[in-house]
Formats: sequence, C-alpha cells, structure tokens
Amino acid sequence: MDRPPIQPVILAGGGGTRLWPLSRGGFPKQFLALGGTHTLLQQTLQRVQLAGDTRTAMSAPVVVCNGEYRFFVLHQAREVEAAPGTIVLEPEGRNTAPAVTVAALLQPPGTVLAILPADHRIHPESGLAAALQAAAGFAQGGDMVVFGVRPDRAETGYGYLRAGAALASGDAQVTAAVLEAFREKPGVEEAGRLVGEGWLWNSGIFVFRADTWLDAIGRFEPEILDACRRAVAGATRDGAFLRLEASAFLECPSISVDNAVMERLGGDAPRAVLIHLPASWSDVGSWASLWKIMDADGAGNVIEGDICTIDSRNTAVHADHRLVAALGVEDLVIIETADAVLVMRRDRAQDVRQVVDWLREAGRPERLSHRRVYRPWGSYESLDHGERFQVKRIRVLPGHSLSLQMHRHRAEHWVVVRGTATVTRGTETFTVRENESTFIPTGVPHRLSNEGKIPLEIVEIQSGSYLGEDDIVRLEDNYGRN
Repeated sequence: MDRPPIQPVILAGGGGTRLWPLSRGGFPKQFLALGGTHTLLQQTLQRVQLAGDTRTAMSAPVVVCNGEYRFFVLHQAREVEAAPGTIVLEPEGRNTAPAVTVAALLQPPGTVLAILPADHRIHPESGLAAALQAAAGFAQGGDMVVFGVRPDRAETGYGYLRAGAALASGDAQVTAAVLEAFREKPGVEEAGRLVGEGWLWNSGIFVFRADTWLDAIGRFEPEILDACRRAVAGATRDGAFLRLEASAFLECPSISVDNAVMERLGGDAPRAVLIHLPASWSDVGSWASLWKIMDADGAGNVIEGDICTIDSRNTAVHADHRLVAALGVEDLVIIETADAVLVMRRDRAQDVRQVVDWLREAGRPERLSHRRVYRPWGSYESLDHGERFQVKRIRVLPGHSLSLQMHRHRAEHWVVVRGTATVTRGTETFTVRENESTFIPTGVPHRLSNEGKIPLEIVEIQSGSYLGEDDIVRLEDNYGRN
C-alpha cells in the first residue's frame, strides 16, 4: 500500500548570531546565499521538492518563522517556485519544541511530520530523500526518529548521538538503530572522545507522527501543549500567513525538541530511533563550518569577493563592498560588509556571539540590520548622510508599493535610475521614468509603486530638520503596518 505524503515542517526562525556580520537579527543566515547561488531557505525548499519527486510524496511545506520574517519567506519561496502551504508566524521565538507543537496541531493526527531546519547544507540531496522515506516507515509505527551525521572532526558546536541495537530500515542505503543516548555540545576533549567512540552529530532533523509528538509533549511539557493549543485556536489567517495568538504563544517556555522530548524517551513507547543520514551535512552555524563547505586555494585560503592574499595561509576572507588585502596572515577569519568588519582567529569562530552581545549592550544597530534594510516591498540602503540631508537607494519589487505616507519634518527628491515609478502625490498620480525625477514636499501624502515587471530602483535625497525612520505617518499600507 502506498504511504501517505510526508508533511515537511521547515523551521526558519533562527538568529544565526555566530555568522555576524553577514547574518543579523533582522536578516538572519537562513535568508542568505552562503556558499551557493540560492539562500539556505531556498535550498531547503528545493530539497523538499526533490525528495517528493524522487522517493516519496511530500505535501506543500509548513514554514514556521518569526512574524518579522514573513515576507522574506514568501518572496524567497516564490523566487524558486516552491510556495509553502502555510507560513506560521510566531510573535517571538520560543525555540523548536513550541514551533513543532503548533505545526503538529495544524495536521490530522496520523500525519507524518518531517522537521527540517531552514539553515542546513546537505549533499547529495538524494541522501535526505532516502532517509526520509525510511524514517517515515518507523514514524508510521509510532517511533520518533532523529537523523545523525558521521563526524569528520571533533566539533564543540554540535550535540552528539549514540547508536544502540541495529534496526532494519528497509533500504540498503540507510542505516538505522535504536537511539541510546544524547550529549549536549561538549568541550574539546569530550568531543574528541565521542568522535573516537563512534557517536554521530545531532542534525536537528526529526520525523514522527503529529499525534505521537502531541502525546509526548503533553506528557513531558504540558504547559507547551496547552499554550500552543490556545495560540492556534486564536490564530488569524491572512492569505498564506497564519498569525498565532500572541499572548498564549508567549506563555510557552523556550525549549528545544531534544530537551523537551527526545532526551527523555526511555523504555516506554514511543521508541527513539536514530537514522544515519547518508550525505554530508552542515548547519552552517559558524564561520568555521561555512569554511568547510567552500573551496580553498593551494594555501588553504577561502576567499569570496574582491580579495588579494599574499603570503597568507588557512585564512577565510569575505568582502561585500570593497577590496580586502590579507598580507602575511595565517589562521584568520576576515569578514567585510558595508558597515562592519570582523577579524578573528580561526579557533575563535564559535565566540562571535560575544561580539553580538557587546553590540546589544551598546545599543548598536549593527546587531539587527545591515546598511541595506529589507522591507516587504523591497529594500533601501543608506548611501550618504550629513547635517539635514540623507541619500538612499530604494529598490521596489515588481507589483509592490510602499505605504501611502507623509513626513512631518522632511522633503524628498526621487530620481528613477531603473524601471518605471508610479507616484501618488497628494491628489495626483503620475509616472516617472528612467532618468526623470520628482519632488515630494513636507507634509504631503505620497506613495511609490512599481507596476512594471522589473525591479524599480530610485535614488532618494531627503532634506529637512529630522530624518529618522520614525518620521513616517502611514495612512494606508498593503502589509498591515498601519
């Protein structure tokens, strides 16, 4: 008998602090193209499609993310023609156990869920498809499955899994066993010992039935199940978005799938099963792990961007906006962006969050956003600023519009450099084409729209006594931000 489709649940809410300054709180790593042409989220969506095409039926994925990321998910999914069935919006991250509980509550009880973080690299992707098919067989029988990965080094940034008695997976490509023990992220010495003893890395990929998960979370963490039930019952739907009821969801403790359930499974049902993922895997969790998946030159250097390396070895250099030269250095990571530069020893790659903590304590904007700031309609980037003026580059996606708004303290000049702008200014609406410009006086309601088929790019020159982003009075908005 054919098995029913697997329901992928893609978790896209992580912050990616260890990949600062590329990954920021307002635009984390799952939305970045790291070591590839597509973003990590897009690669995950494509991986799900491939698994459905080659091995077993897959339903349209459920994506769980922070409400602030909703349009990143929607736009990036559309770019690779992999629209999710539902995008569940959390008011604030509560780790993976509440996210999975919400996804399980949205499915019929016997649905097999595949829990897939949005920030992984897996190659070949056919290995994941084979493992998912084998895992679905165990899950339908009531087991809870976690995927393990064969380590290639002693890594302190991952959890570890120990395999027990072997189990028949039904696929010669896939090795399965009873899951015997977990270890949280170990120190250097213990990590070396675990690798020597044959422990596997914990990939964070899980497969189980929705009702199996709900029974388990209700037994071990009943307050999560209660809060999630109320959050789903009070949720509101807006197209592809399902916005959870905030006050109920925020009552959930922040806890992972591992800590909430998997590590507490014992002799009683459900059984914990470990499947060895037959593929190379990385969670791209740090600059060191990203280094591993990129090609190095003859001196062990990994470079991306406009880079000059002379007499340098085993150094990673990334440049976004300018030439970076590395002369006579070794074992460094150097990351350049428009507004920040990170330089550190390679063996401190796991400690970048200390910088992020410093930025948080100092109230610095570099923790949350790049110089380019993304919005539902596109993006803007500050090019220059001084007393009473600011210059921005604004990019509007096809078919999108900024809010109808006004400013109390500034006027704006718009110069179209690409595409065609539809401009509302007061009671008039008119077209501004490439190499043309218009003026928006202080206090006049206005809107910028792109009704064309290519991105609209304009240079905006602001002038006035106050130029802060909070000098926006939204009168109408397509994205619910009034």
